[in-house]
Amino acid sequence: MNQTELTELLSELPLGGIRYFDSIGSTNDEALSWASDDADDLSLVVADEQTLGRGRHDRKWFTPPGTALAFSLILHPTPSEKSFLSRTVGLAALALSNVLQPLGLNPQIKWPNDILLSGRKLAGILIEATWADDEVNNMVIGMGINISQRAVPSTDILNFPGTSLEVALGYVPDRWTFLRDLVANIIVLRPYIGTDSFLSSWEKKLAYYGRQVRVELGGDQTVSGKVTGLESDGSLKLLDDNGKSVAVRFGDVRLRPFA
Repeated sequence: MNQTELTELLSELPLGGIRYFDSIGSTNDEALSWASDDADDLSLVVADEQTLGRGRHDRKWFTPPGTALAFSLILHPTPSEKSFLSRTVGLAALALSNVLQPLGLNPQIKWPNDILLSGRKLAGILIEATWADDEVNNMVIGMGINISQRAVPSTDILNFPGTSLEVALGYVPDRWTFLRDLVANIIVLRPYIGTDSFLSSWEKKLAYYGRQVRVELGGDQTVSGKVTGLESDGSLKLLDDNGKSVAVRFGDVRLRPFA
């Protein structure tokens, strides 16, 4: 793949611009810099390899060449979308789910930003923003998806079991066709981000829905309860042991089902 071939493949999508790299430190870093400069809405950064890829809280994301999808999509939020910026991670997660389901797979969203297949992590999402004073100018959706099994790190450096589309499907799908379908789904879903149906679709895909979980808030702080859904801003709703509804906001959170 090169810049010209990728541009041709994605030519039917209303993208603002495309930057392709054989190797890059981080697609999100490139996208944030581009967004702060002159990037149009729906500008896309794609890399075959990331050497400094990261997830939430600067956790490393493993992206060796030829094995995974690593890309970042820049959004200029409209005035109406600015009321729902915290749902952007759900936009990416639902779009990926929509691409996986026709392949016969049953993806689940491990709140807030991972996609699971059979209880193992297939993909991660990193949402970042650029600001002007106290207002968001741009949102950047960064995604990393394990296509071949070679994209999955060794177990000694994983903090959650990983998987790949190669394992799930029994073959390695074409990365670039998958990218086209995924970005197209983000574009199609975007107008619905503020609707109740969008939130309901996100809730239905939650991993551990109806199950008792422990949410680790960082340090020694934890919250336990049954997953009951999402707040309107995308925060996780739990029913604690005292029957009280608890909202867990975005932060240093990891979900684990009780044994």
